[in-house]
Amino acid sequence: MRRLLLIIDPQVDFITGTLPVPGAEKAMDSLADYITVNADTYTEIVITADRHPADHFSFAPQGGEWPVHCVHDSVGAAIWPRLYDAALATGCPVTVLHKGERPDVEEYSIFQNTYSCAALAGIVERRGITHIDICGLAGDVCVLSSLGDGLRVLPGIRFGVLTRYSPSLDGGKALETFITENLKQA
Repeated sequence: MRRLLLIIDPQVDFITGTLPVPGAEKAMDSLADYITVNADTYTEIVITADRHPADHFSFAPQGGEWPVHCVHDSVGAAIWPRLYDAALATGCPVTVLHKGERPDVEEYSIFQNTYSCAALAGIVERRGITHIDICGLAGDVCVLSSLGDGLRVLPGIRFGVLTRYSPSLDGGKALETFITENLKQA
């Protein structure tokens, strides 16, 4: 089985920045440890990242529901350093894909970004991926959205959810419900 680890939005703003997810720092540090121990399990690691313009419509100053976060090229948009360093140290190919780059479009799911969706589907095809483990931030928002879209876009791929590394704003309820209703966990 050829596996891909898909890590959703492990960015500073979602950990210690302007939009922190409860438990995110501990979860992302633990995920870094998991990657180090399980490096030979994965054929490739893909990390997604919000890359918003400063005037993104979802931001509170523009009338949106979220505080300003993950503005392109800001410290808050950076991948959590401990996690990124662990991924790079594996020797496994690591790809970073962006989403949320247009000021007038919300892209909770990596599959909603046309370029990133095509790039991820290409990686899956070229590398012969049969299984994707997904995790990241926040479990009930971008992980859940990416998982739902991934099941539709990549119907032949088996998905597993690393819930331990997917803290949520809602305490994990929405993600757990989706898993129970839509996935057969190994």
